[in-house]
Amino acid sequence: MQGKELPLGKEIAYAAGMMGWSTMTNIIIAMLPYFYLPPSNSGLHPLVPQLLVFGAFNILSLIAASGRLFDAVYDPFIASVSDASTNPNGRRIPFMRYAIIPAVLFCSLIFYPIVKTESTTNAWWLTAMLACFFISVTTYIIPYNALLAELAHSPEQKVKLSTFQQVGFVMGMILSALTNNFADLIQQFLHVANRMQAVQYTIWGLCILSGLVMLLPALFINEKEYSQAKPTHIDLLPAIKNTFRNSNFKYYLISDFSFYIALSIISSGLLFFVTVLLKLPDSDGGKFMGIMVFLSILFYPSINWGAKKFGRKPLVLTAFAVLSLIFVTIYFLGRLPFSANIQMLILVTCAAFPLAALGILPNAILADIAQRDTEETGENHEGMFFAVKYLFVKLGQTLGIAIFAMLTVYGKDPGNDFGLRLNGVVGFVLCVFALLFFSRFREQK
Repeated sequence: MQGKELPLGKEIAYAAGMMGWSTMTNIIIAMLPYFYLPPSNSGLHPLVPQLLVFGAFNILSLIAASGRLFDAVYDPFIASVSDASTNPNGRRIPFMRYAIIPAVLFCSLIFYPIVKTESTTNAWWLTAMLACFFISVTTYIIPYNALLAELAHSPEQKVKLSTFQQVGFVMGMILSALTNNFADLIQQFLHVANRMQAVQYTIWGLCILSGLVMLLPALFINEKEYSQAKPTHIDLLPAIKNTFRNSNFKYYLISDFSFYIALSIISSGLLFFVTVLLKLPDSDGGKFMGIMVFLSILFYPSINWGAKKFGRKPLVLTAFAVLSLIFVTIYFLGRLPFSANIQMLILVTCAAFPLAALGILPNAILADIAQRDTEETGENHEGMFFAVKYLFVKLGQTLGIAIFAMLTVYGKDPGNDFGLRLNGVVGFVLCVFALLFFSRFREQK
């Protein structure tokens, strides 16, 4: 027996949770390299040494990668515990409630280095705070995303709820991209002279706001009323193996992983592309991110219509193809025969469709994969599918940050920017790779 269909107000409450954790995770992606290894024209100073390990990896890239090692164990663990939960208030929402305050605290502390100058002490502090943040936010994200398959009871409902999710996600992207704009306001109106302090105050405010909106689905959705999923009794390792036996899921996972590496490279590099390649102020990064997100939202109705008429797979493949061309453009930023503002407008306008399609459709596709697996096996382990997906999402995001940080060794400052341009080449290869693997995905009619 299925649960009741979510009314509009509760769909919005559910999407608010996405906005909260999206804001915090995108702050990490967008601001971590810029805060700890800023370009010379940023008004900030480096906080970790630009030392090479094995001749290629700098310290920041290794820190970003090491923080995710905890997720390799913790993501499937929290999914397994959530899937098997017999809590009378539901399998998912009780976990979400406990995760909010630690996530807010540790995300903020990431940007409070122990030493205010370049130091390896900051590297150790950053590693510890990243690990604590990832564990906290994972405890929210995995149960939250597993709810999608349980609250939406038809393919149309899944696409609709995934669309609401994506609105929340891109709102989080906008807020995180406006960090420097808010810091400008704090310096102007609160007379904070120190740029680092202004950024820190901004991040505290954004994290507290994120925690408040993450609380909304936990307060306003009665899980037992809208979901009839039953606890699963499969042990952790067999449950993980079951997800990888699904060939469709493997093709989905590899393409999704490649996409998130590429997306993380764009997000990590946006402020560098704006300030170094185009020589615009860093506050313009938030402006252009807002334009891109607004344009992507305009595509949402056509994405939903196209998914019904043509299927989801053709739209996803088209999005990967367009995104690969965008990365080619990044390589030539600052060298095109247009003004800097026009170059960025071209870039964000072209990125709007891929952002919309690849934001809405993959979660709806995965919810269908999880639901079909439940029908075939009789076991409700949707959480494990989303745990494996989000483990690879976070690994992809972290690898994207690590690749970007690593390439800064080859130039990240005005007049020495080859490392930034190399990100365009890497992103192009990743998008083509994602397209090739998803072309083997077999969409169920």
